[in-house]
Amino acid sequence: MTAEDDAFTALTVLSDPVRRKLYRHVAASVEEVGRDAAAEAVGISRSLAAFHLDKLVAAGLLAVSFRRLSERTGPGAGRPAKMYRPADGEHTVSLPPRSYDTVGRLLAGVVEKAGLDRELQAAAKAAGAADQDAAAGDLVEVLRSRGYLPYWDGGTLRLKNCPFHALADDFRALICGMNLALIEGMAPEGWSAEVEPCPGGCCVALRSKTNFHWL
Repeated sequence: MTAEDDAFTALTVLSDPVRRKLYRHVAASVEEVGRDAAAEAVGISRSLAAFHLDKLVAAGLLAVSFRRLSERTGPGAGRPAKMYRPADGEHTVSLPPRSYDTVGRLLAGVVEKAGLDRELQAAAKAAGAADQDAAAGDLVEVLRSRGYLPYWDGGTLRLKNCPFHALADDFRALICGMNLALIEGMAPEGWSAEVEPCPGGCCVALRSKTNFHWL
C-alpha cells in the first residue's frame, strides 16, 4: 500500500462524524485519553467509543499504550487501561498528487544557505499582522483553526502541534524563527510570544499581559 493509499484510508475513516469528534478530542488533549473519558467527551457509550477509537488506530491516526489509572498493584488491581494519543506522522491527500513538501524543503534550504533568516522572519511577521482573522477574532481560536492545537498551562498558552513539523525537523532554527515571527504578527497588543518548546509540540509559547487564564 502506498502513502497515498494510507492517506485515503485515513480520510475514509474520518468520514464518520463520531470518529472525527473522537479524533479531534484525542488530538487536542494534552495527555493520553482513555475510553471512558473519550466516551464522555463525545457523548456516546464506552463500547461505541472503544469501537471507533480502535478503527482510528487501525487507520494509523491514533497510537495506543497501556497503563493503570489507579495506584493499586497486584491481584485485584485490574487490567491496565487502553490509552490513546495521536499517532506520529502526517496524512495529506491532493488530487492529482502534489509535492509541496519537496518544494518547501528546497526553498528552506536555499533561504538557509543564503542566510536570509531575517528577511524570512520579517515576511512572516508581516503576513501574521495582515491576517484578517487574527486581527478580528480570538487569538486562541485563530491558532486552533491554523492547526496549532493551543491549550492553557496555567498562565501560558502552549501549542501542542507544529503545523510546520516536517520542515522544522530538517531546518529547525530557520522554521522556528519564522514560526515565532508569524505568531508575533498575529498576536494582538498585550500578548507576548517567545521560544519555549513543549515536549512533542510547537516551539512557541504565548502569554497575555492583560487576560490571564488559570487552570
